[in-house]
Amino acid sequence: MQYPADTCKKGEAYALQIKTFSNHDEKLLLESFLPTLINVSKNDYQLCGHNIREFDVPWLCRRFLINGLPLPPVLDIYGKKPWEVNHVDTLDLWKFSDFKHYTSLHLLANVLNVPTPKDDIDGSMVGAVYWKENNLSRIAKYCSKDVIAVAQIIMRLKDLPLIIDENIVFQET
Repeated sequence: MQYPADTCKKGEAYALQIKTFSNHDEKLLLESFLPTLINVSKNDYQLCGHNIREFDVPWLCRRFLINGLPLPPVLDIYGKKPWEVNHVDTLDLWKFSDFKHYTSLHLLANVLNVPTPKDDIDGSMVGAVYWKENNLSRIAKYCSKDVIAVAQIIMRLKDLPLIIDENIVFQET
């Protein structure tokens, strides 16, 4: 989301800007994403996602290192205490400190009356869509819908109105 949490008041119109990165060359993909991650750190923004702490962040860190790229500050979390890592994970928010609980993004969206992003494919199908169908644009669209769902779930958890479709802008890459 484009606003620091303390500047938006209930009733204001919220907006979401989405920039999708896709490339068959993983190193080029990560290099194109790196400035955005550096910008997150520089502006004290937060990374947000569902299960981001257990999947997305570790996966990104490994892929950056495997491709010989430096970790941006927002991902360089070695030695930090959990409360020093400034990532928002909707799975953690929904757990309410319950360590034995897992809820999928699809289920969480449904129980909070947020449109589900899983209307075409889900994470278990991404490999087949990429390797068998060679359909990178379908995967990119699926990921964008996940981002929208995460933003909307955060809005629900903060008791704020959902972002209306007209205020969701897709930035060209």
